[in-house]
Amino acid sequence: MRRPALPAVELRLAQGTPCWVSLLTHDLPGARAFYGELLGWTYSPGPGQLGDYVRAELDGAPVAGLGVSTATGFPVQWTTYFAVDDADRTTQLVRECGGTVAVGPLQAERAGRMAIASDVSGAVFGLWQGEEHLGREAGAEPGGPAWAELLTPDADGAATFYGSVLDRPVRPAVGGSALLVHGRPVAGIRHHADLRGHPPRWRTHFAVREAALTTRHAVELGGRVLIEPHDTARGRAARLADPQGGHFSVLEV
Repeated sequence: MRRPALPAVELRLAQGTPCWVSLLTHDLPGARAFYGELLGWTYSPGPGQLGDYVRAELDGAPVAGLGVSTATGFPVQWTTYFAVDDADRTTQLVRECGGTVAVGPLQAERAGRMAIASDVSGAVFGLWQGEEHLGREAGAEPGGPAWAELLTPDADGAATFYGSVLDRPVRPAVGGSALLVHGRPVAGIRHHADLRGHPPRWRTHFAVREAALTTRHAVELGGRVLIEPHDTARGRAARLADPQGGHFSVLEV
C-alpha cells in the first residue's frame, strides 16, 4: 500500500541528491570481509523484507548497503540511489521519460520507500523516499561515498532524462555534465563510447586518504585493478573490482 509523501524536513536530502549506494553480490560474507577491511566498515542488519541485507557503517553511521542477488546471470554491481520526495510519482516520470522500473515502489519497513529503475540507455539506478532512514550524502569522510558518475554512450539523452525525472538542472562540466541541486554539482554524466562490453552504469566512488595505498590493499584482499591511480578533475582516483567482480572507484580526499 502506498504511503503518502512526507512533508520536507530539515534533515531530508534535497530531491535529486545521491543519497545511498547499495551492492548486490553473490557472496555476501566475502563482500563484507573485503569492504570491511578495505574501507573500515562494520555492519548492522537492514530491513527484513530486503532479504539477506546489511547496512555498512562508519562510526555507527550508515554509509552503504550490501545484499544478495540470487538471479542467474545478474552482475555484481553497485547501485546509486537518488533522494526523491515522492517515489511513486517519480517512478511514473521514469516511464514517461522512456525508462523502465524493475522493482517497486515498495516500502522498506519504516526506513523509507524505494524503487529500482533503468534510464533510457539501460543504466540502473535507485530512488529513495526517506522516512526513518534519510540516506547519506556524498562527502569527504574516508570510507564513505564521495561521488557518483554515470558512464554512458548517450550523455545528452541521459542529461535530458535525469533532469526531467529528478526535476533538476543538468549543466556542462569538466569531462561531461553535472546534475545540480541548489546550484551545486552532486553527480556527473560522462560520455563514454567504448564501455568494453559493459552496459551503461553509475560508478560509485569511495573517499580514501591515499588512492595508491588503497589500491595495493585491494589487491592484497583479492580485488583487481581496472585502472591504476591517476589524476582526474575531482582528484586522484583508481578504478577497482572486488573479488566478486563488482566495479567501484576510490577517490583521494
